[in-house]
Amino acid sequence: MRLQKYIALCGYASRRAAEELIFNGSVSVNGKIVRDIVMVDDSDEVRVNGKLLKTETKKLYFVFNKPEMVITSMSDKFGRKTVADFFNNIEERVYPAGRLDYDSSGLIFMTNDGDFANYLMHPKNEVTKTYAVSAKGNITDEIKEMLENGVDIGGYITGKAEISNIVNYSDGKCSAEISIKEGKNRQVRKMFEAVGIKVYALQRISVGAVQLGDLKKGRYRSLTQKELRDLGYERQF
Repeated sequence: MRLQKYIALCGYASRRAAEELIFNGSVSVNGKIVRDIVMVDDSDEVRVNGKLLKTETKKLYFVFNKPEMVITSMSDKFGRKTVADFFNNIEERVYPAGRLDYDSSGLIFMTNDGDFANYLMHPKNEVTKTYAVSAKGNITDEIKEMLENGVDIGGYITGKAEISNIVNYSDGKCSAEISIKEGKNRQVRKMFEAVGIKVYALQRISVGAVQLGDLKKGRYRSLTQKELRDLGYERQF
């Protein structure tokens, strides 16, 4: 199989991240650094940054409620808290499947299944993500229509969205929920900014059929097999 798929099957990283590791010279096959995609199998010795990879790793899937001011990364050169810091008691290495802004909170998946991470992040799968928004400004019918039909967020026109549970307050603030199938950097904040509304709190409350529910910030739970199937991800356990 291709080297990046092997790395993903070993649970070290998603295929996309594995490709970057290969091109950066972090991967060796049978003692030699490789910077191109090659074919490997279980008879080959594959290492990433010196760590020997094995394919028999048990696949793990977690729902994590990321607090604000936590980096969606495995490390941070500035010493800021990362999502990895909340999983020190997990023996296997798990990493985020997707991203969530530093100043946003809510649902993110942590896994060691690279194929699962790749499935969630691939645009063709159109996995719906829903966010609870608190913002400064009121959402009129006109603004709702603009957000739902697509706005320019800096050279990119967003796809269809769904706005629900709108509450406009007398002090000029509002709350609402927005569902999108894209995942551009800071997309929800930029969408509201494009219509003159400033988001000051953002929480991802669901991905597909998986709900954050009453899971407390900084806590995690295992995904059920039913939830994996509901996400459209089929795997034999």
